Amino acid sequence: MYRWIAAILGFALYRLPGAIVGFLLGSFLDNLGGAKRTGGYKQVFQQQRSDRVSPADFELNLLSLASLVIKADGKVSQAELDYVRQYFVQAYGKDRANAIFKVFNEVIKKREISGSRIGNVLRQRMRYESRLQVVHFLFSIANADGFVSNAEVNTIQGISVNLGIQNKDLESIKAMFFKNPDSAYKILEIDRTATIQEIKTAYRHMAKKYHPDKLQHMDEAYRKGAEDKFRKVQEAYEQLQKEKGF
Repeated sequence: MYRWIAAILGFALYRLPGAIVGFLLGSFLDNLGGAKRTGGYKQVFQQQRSDRVSPADFELNLLSLASLVIKADGKVSQAELDYVRQYFVQAYGKDRANAIFKVFNEVIKKREISGSRIGNVLRQRMRYESRLQVVHFLFSIANADGFVSNAEVNTIQGISVNLGIQNKDLESIKAMFFKNPDSAYKILEIDRTATIQEIKTAYRHMAKKYHPDKLQHMDEAYRKGAEDKFRKVQEAYEQLQKEKGF
């Protein structure tokens, strides 16, 4: 609550710099108020040192990364914009989503967005499995218009590096959006020469890594994205079962 009021007042008094400072100060006060209700000031500072980024920061950072993907190929796709808006409404509700977009348009959108800075922040404060879901979300945006361009892939790859995503995991998620003879193997992170036992072992490993239960701490829309990723792993395994006859 305080962060929105402080951002608006800061913008009115000092334009963009005031809005940014006001938003950050208001976010701190919101967290402080929550700490008073749930166990004191210590919790606020413990949260800052944990692997979780505050909700307000996460929402704006996620929207910023989404904007980089949408603009990557030099054109703005309405299908991609609609996908992002639908996701935020589903995850946070219509009123909160509209507030997020309003702050983004008034404050963040007017300055250059740094994918490297955002990636570094999220890498330090988010669990690895949650960062994997961010990458999956970005590919889903790029695919919303039915085609993932090379420019979009390059942008997502750059963001993934800053998020600290391992290349094999990036290629696995990427393969979920490109259909070719090697897709099932890439999703399971194995070579075409893999034995049946290696395929089974890889499936168990990937099913455990991408299991939706690992994202129970995140919003429902994120968990649904995890379910989609988990389903792709299952489909890849079933495809190889048919190909190899086991």
